[in-house]
Amino acid sequence: MKKIQAIYGAPRGHWVGDGFPVRSLFTYDRMGAQHLSPFLLLDHAGPHEFRPATKPRGVGAHPHRGFETVTLVYAGELEHRDSSGGGGRIGQGDVQWMTAGAGIVHEEFHSRAFTDSGGPLEMVQLWVNLPAWHKDAPPAYQTLGEASIPRVSLGQGKGDVRVVAGDFSGQRGPARTFTPINMWDIRLAADGDATLPVPEGHTTLLVVLEGSVLVNGDTVVRDEAVAVFDRRGDEVHLEANNDTKLLLLSGEPIDEPVVGHGPFVMNSAEEIHQAFREFQDGLYGVLSD
Repeated sequence: MKKIQAIYGAPRGHWVGDGFPVRSLFTYDRMGAQHLSPFLLLDHAGPHEFRPATKPRGVGAHPHRGFETVTLVYAGELEHRDSSGGGGRIGQGDVQWMTAGAGIVHEEFHSRAFTDSGGPLEMVQLWVNLPAWHKDAPPAYQTLGEASIPRVSLGQGKGDVRVVAGDFSGQRGPARTFTPINMWDIRLAADGDATLPVPEGHTTLLVVLEGSVLVNGDTVVRDEAVAVFDRRGDEVHLEANNDTKLLLLSGEPIDEPVVGHGPFVMNSAEEIHQAFREFQDGLYGVLSD
């Protein structure tokens, strides 16, 4: 079994733009990049009820450099566009996987239909680091529709696992990744249990978004908390006494310095300064009208 090293509760929430009330469940600057690598941060937006509006809420044009953003929608609907020409609409169960790489400008707003109707919004956004030799990768965008994401039953009504990235029980997720990563969207029913095989040596994080679980028979992890595991061991056992919504993230660590400032994550302060200069010089492109 992979043993739990630490459990982190969520800090107080904050707004990102006017469309996303978030709590940052983990961040590399708060917990130490070396403990989270290759992951950088995860924001949980909502659940929040929005009233109908005439103007879409969200976040206007802003840059990123040196990593990837992964957005998984549980409720609501978002529209994305970026300076690489990528973009589209994602709703319940869909995932967008954006590679900022050498630099990108993008925006995210509630879709026009969701703006008109209002309703519940819930999503997570994960930042995944890129190794130095891929930080200059061309910007790219993957739309992973719900239908393209394999769903594996845990049997006997215990729940299921959606495989967004990596492998689980012979099913491979559709996400293309630069380093070995598993991203599993898990539901456990009340009284359900599961033993999840996780690669030896991987950084492993269990994010509890709703409900609570007993981990490895001895530790309870409650909603809005993150358990960080030892890299030794190759499985995690979960038991639920209520309906739970979880994310299990595992990935091969990137053994490199992490220097970040706002929307840029590089390997040195000099590279951060260069990223700012490149953005100010317009090298990340612009959003088309």
